[in-house]
Amino acid sequence: MSEIEKNARMVREMIETIVMSSPENVLGGPFGNEPAWGKPMVGFCTGDDPVFKAFRDAIGEDHWTPLEIFTRAFPELEVKAEDLSVISWILPQTAITKEDHRKEREYPSERWTRSRIYGEQFNDLLRNEIVKDLLDKGFEAVAPVLACEWSSVESDKYVYSSKWSERHLAYACGLGTFGLCDGLITPLGKAVRFGSLVVRMPLPGASRSCDTYYDNCPFLKEGKCGACIARCPAGAISEKGHDKRRCREYIQQVVAPYVKETWDLEGSTGCGLCQVGIPCESGIPEGF
Repeated sequence: MSEIEKNARMVREMIETIVMSSPENVLGGPFGNEPAWGKPMVGFCTGDDPVFKAFRDAIGEDHWTPLEIFTRAFPELEVKAEDLSVISWILPQTAITKEDHRKEREYPSERWTRSRIYGEQFNDLLRNEIVKDLLDKGFEAVAPVLACEWSSVESDKYVYSSKWSERHLAYACGLGTFGLCDGLITPLGKAVRFGSLVVRMPLPGASRSCDTYYDNCPFLKEGKCGACIARCPAGAISEKGHDKRRCREYIQQVVAPYVKETWDLEGSTGCGLCQVGIPCESGIPEGF
């Protein structure tokens, strides 16, 4: 087994162990120690992958490359893009959370809401824990979305974008392609969350077999399906795509007050109804 293969196996095992054994990976409240996330999936790409130039060209100068965020975190180190790798992971919603959420038509279910709030808090813990473990093993690493400089920004072309998009990094690492509602359709489906970090470690390059960024979406690929359109209570998804402003307004003006009033929960919440009750809920649609 090569050094790269050994490193990849170590990282996968590290992430799986934390997710599957951590007492913090729970929904809490009336669901106690019920897990927020199921078994993760992990992918890699190299820091000099051409996809990062494509992101920069498409999204703009605000979107970091792996080299940019790494040198911000470790300005004392002399590194080149080819010295770096990106690790991306998928955290899938559990079967019972998806079942609960599938029944809803207007508001998120409580399990889904708790996975979005407390599950993402665990995702931050996971980011920090992996960085720490890698540093202990002699590999400098940084979780870009936890950097103080990270932010989302308004975009003339995309309405909103961010300095480091977890979904785009998952695409870069070969973990999926985008769908009509902007979600990433992965082998574990679209009902997922993502995390990533940049590390100075030799890891495998990405295996992206897709021809386009939307290969896994039957609607964008062949004009079929479109089930997510009917699932959106805000009317923010149409045959033309995803209206980000309308989506955000619904979450802020309707979902957040409902979550607070119903369960007294606050934090970074979401709707997510377009991620369940659809052919790509738990995998890539058959034939794609």
